[in-house]
Amino acid sequence: MIQGRIHSIETFGSVDGPGVRFVIFVQGCRMRCLYCHNVDTWETEPAAGCMLQSPDALLDRAERYRPYWGKDGGITVSGGEPLLQLDFLLDLFRKARARNIGTCIDTAGQPFTRDDPFFQKFQELMEVTDLLLLDIKHIDPQAHLQLTGQPNANILDLFRYLSEIGKPVWVRQVLVPGYTDDPASLRRTREFLDTLRNVQKVEVLPYHNMALFKWEALGIPNKLKDVVPPSREAVERAEKILGAG
Repeated sequence: MIQGRIHSIETFGSVDGPGVRFVIFVQGCRMRCLYCHNVDTWETEPAAGCMLQSPDALLDRAERYRPYWGKDGGITVSGGEPLLQLDFLLDLFRKARARNIGTCIDTAGQPFTRDDPFFQKFQELMEVTDLLLLDIKHIDPQAHLQLTGQPNANILDLFRYLSEIGKPVWVRQVLVPGYTDDPASLRRTREFLDTLRNVQKVEVLPYHNMALFKWEALGIPNKLKDVVPPSREAVERAEKILGAG
């Protein structure tokens, strides 16, 4: 039986896709984003509190909240990085589709490759996925590496592939003062998005430091501990450049 490594669940998610969502946070991520607010999901092996759950059990639980979803709601798988558990995700979404449940993936895209076996499974996954929420951590390769510990070439290729197949995406840009708020880089991001034909929405997410306690509890140094959230003016400037809304 396929089981997923599940970190936690949010039953009434309102910011992780359209409508009200049943949000499944999976355990495991290869990226080390300096501003990560789910640092406790990094470890790929089952960690303390991590649950092993089958797709059927998760969907049975999700359907308890179906009356609240409305016409647009459904399930969102976030993390952590959902694409690191591709077999589980594919089984979950196939079964969700059979139950007429809307499906969404919140991903940073880091595992993406056009090489098999990943690519074949990913293509199958896209057949039962309604929407993806995708981050652009940073458009510049070197800045992305410094910010996340990972390159971004394959992530940008994921954007291109999803455009090729016409799969709807919502793009998210976390705005971190001194790291991701450079107007020139934001304009480069907008130029990249203009090459795509599947972007339905762009969101600017202001950096916040409410997850610092997780870093401290895990004994992981946080380079952004003294960074303050961006001003309203900075957020509005970024939204204007990116065409957010």
